Amino acid sequence: MNPRKLFRTIKPFLAAVAVIATSAVLVFTIYFTELGLPWTAFLTGILVAAILAMATRTSNTEWLVMRRTAQLASTKGKLEDETRLRKSAEEKVAAEKPRLRLIDEALSVMIALVDTNLCYQYHNRAFRNWMHLKPEQINGQTMRKVLGGTVYATMENAVRQSLGGQAIRYTLTQTMPNGATYPLSIEHVPQFAGDGKVTGLYFLAADVAEQGNVLPKSTSHGMAATNNIAQGDGSEQDMFVHAFTEQMSGKKDAVNRIMAAIEKDEFHLFCQLISPLSANPAEAGHYETLVRLQGEEDDMMPPGAFFPLAEKHGLMPHLDRWVVQHVVEWISNKNLQGAQHKGSIFFINIANDTMNDPEFPKFLQEQLLKYGVSSAALCFEITGVAALSNSSGTIQFAKQVRQCGCHIALSGFGRDGVSFELLCNLKVDFLKIDGSIILHVLSDPIYSAKVSVISQVAKKIGIKTIAELVESKSVVSKLRELHVDFAQGFEISRPRPLVEIGLKTP
Repeated sequence: MNPRKLFRTIKPFLAAVAVIATSAVLVFTIYFTELGLPWTAFLTGILVAAILAMATRTSNTEWLVMRRTAQLASTKGKLEDETRLRKSAEEKVAAEKPRLRLIDEALSVMIALVDTNLCYQYHNRAFRNWMHLKPEQINGQTMRKVLGGTVYATMENAVRQSLGGQAIRYTLTQTMPNGATYPLSIEHVPQFAGDGKVTGLYFLAADVAEQGNVLPKSTSHGMAATNNIAQGDGSEQDMFVHAFTEQMSGKKDAVNRIMAAIEKDEFHLFCQLISPLSANPAEAGHYETLVRLQGEEDDMMPPGAFFPLAEKHGLMPHLDRWVVQHVVEWISNKNLQGAQHKGSIFFINIANDTMNDPEFPKFLQEQLLKYGVSSAALCFEITGVAALSNSSGTIQFAKQVRQCGCHIALSGFGRDGVSFELLCNLKVDFLKIDGSIILHVLSDPIYSAKVSVISQVAKKIGIKTIAELVESKSVVSKLRELHVDFAQGFEISRPRPLVEIGLKTP
């Protein structure tokens, strides 16, 4: 054994041994020797000093142990707090992942992530649809292989700069056979690790080829980063060019695809419960209807994947009529106007083009009469943006729908700057408080006060309030305190097929 380690081990016992030895010498001196009083006093003093030294050492040791124990308890408490906070953060991240993924998948912007080897690690639905490729055809493949050599060559320098840590934004233009040029806005955003090193880049692309932005062949963008994509060189398949050309030149095909989906009932209706927050058991729950399109692999495409195309080609009135007809027919077949669903209302989102359709109110009346459904079972939901951009048209539409006996709801309130005066002119029955406000109602007193004011004023003018994006029980409790009438969100109910609603309230 190491001498130093041995000394540290026996050191606490040396003082006790010294005291015992001194005591023994003193006793032996007193009883067995003839030493005088001075020697006896001297030895007694040594014994007392040794005892005091041992007591002091023991007291210091106890104090040190108590101090270390307190520090250990404090450290343990901090560790428990940090563990609890980390667990809470992990739970919040896990809870947010599905919603963030849903938002990501619903975006019309094409998003992909490539690593430093320029291999794809992630891609959203818009990117896959645009490329006309399945996930397994993209995962782990290089940008050159997926996009094709011609297209990759036009963006290679920008890609290399992004891998060097620089964010790049530029426009690529596609020249069509008819001579027109379509711009595509592209952005590269570097991905950094914790140590500051670049681990890849995000590729974001957006189609900016609206009708007013289509450029004739002779027109120049006047942008230094703009490139003209030539046709494929024939050495390999330029998937990017092919897909983009097909998308931009296939307006007729796109229109036919959506119209065929309407005619063949390839759209599917989902619904999400809007639950009452009052303690009154007689208060009925309502439902917001949601539209999904059946994809090529029998998966359900979110509205963000096809709504922009339908709006661009003026097909939303056809789709809205399909929704109304199928909802009314389903209500009639299920007899949901009685039993436990008495008073339930089905909310239907209405597009701007549909509100400008003068024949829609007549169509609505015909469907209600045809299926014998009470008009009070329907509520048409208008966005705040639509109400602001076309207030006179929105007011006229709301008036016609109310004449049919249906309800009106306004969504996104509190975000788009819609005034209470416009609410009174619209004569809405329900007011949906925007989810961006509800998400902060617990953490920020300003948002809480905003919800409280909206609820109070709405009650005074006879409008029911609905909170959007309610995702926790604590938010539900807070909304009850603020006297909000209804709540909608994942904490209340996740969207599910309309056909799953029976005669029992979920």
